[in-house]
Amino acid sequence: MKLFDLSGKIAMVTGGSYGIGYALASAFAQAGAKIVFNDINQEMVDKGLAAYKADGIEAYGYVFDVTDEDAVNAGIARIQKEVGVIDILVNNAGIIKRIPALEMTAKEFRQVIDIDLNGPFIVSKAVAPGMIAKGGGKIINICSMMSELGRETVSAYAAAKGGLKMLTKNLAVEWAEHNIQVNGIGPGYIATPQTAPLREPGHPFNDFIIGRTPAARWGTTEDLQGPAIFLASPASDFVNGHVLYVDGGILAYIGKQPK
Repeated sequence: MKLFDLSGKIAMVTGGSYGIGYALASAFAQAGAKIVFNDINQEMVDKGLAAYKADGIEAYGYVFDVTDEDAVNAGIARIQKEVGVIDILVNNAGIIKRIPALEMTAKEFRQVIDIDLNGPFIVSKAVAPGMIAKGGGKIINICSMMSELGRETVSAYAAAKGGLKMLTKNLAVEWAEHNIQVNGIGPGYIATPQTAPLREPGHPFNDFIIGRTPAARWGTTEDLQGPAIFLASPASDFVNGHVLYVDGGILAYIGKQPK
């Protein structure tokens, strides 16, 4: 369908070597987009390039740190010269530190804020002028249910993602006149290699997530692909400043009544 066609578009995914970023980039490629991604070092980029090649996807990988404004500006300038002006940006690069607030140092807190909140601001600001000159674009920030909920040991992550939700809304307002739509995706608990140990049958956290999710399962990276294509495509041209939660209904659910 033309509404969801990304043919001729250049899509950039930060931290796109693996996991959610890789899944979204793969979906964009299937919809016709040319894929660009970055990661923090050459080893990660090489692994990503090999994975894309194995899946039959032509991708362009670049090394730069999303928190380094000079490196980001240089990286985006190089991408524009070698590949073209970016039409779709996914701010996916991020980290989480599971540390109780009383035990977390200010340095650790700042590192999470820097990558998860300052990074999307820096990369978006670097990409936006090209989108403006081209007549429009799409920016998708990978937000979180922690934009809405609190949970033990993730105070820095929740603070960053709450800030990212409001950054999404404010950039949407500022850049709407340039036909740039800025939206977010808020994943629920997604099955990835990193969460595999927590998903073992009988693990308390696995039981907790399944019991807390009305869909009664973990999400998959494939569950995020359709929403991402929607927010990257002409189908969402009048959707702006919105966070689309893909969580199996967790945020709509108060929880089971005790028996």
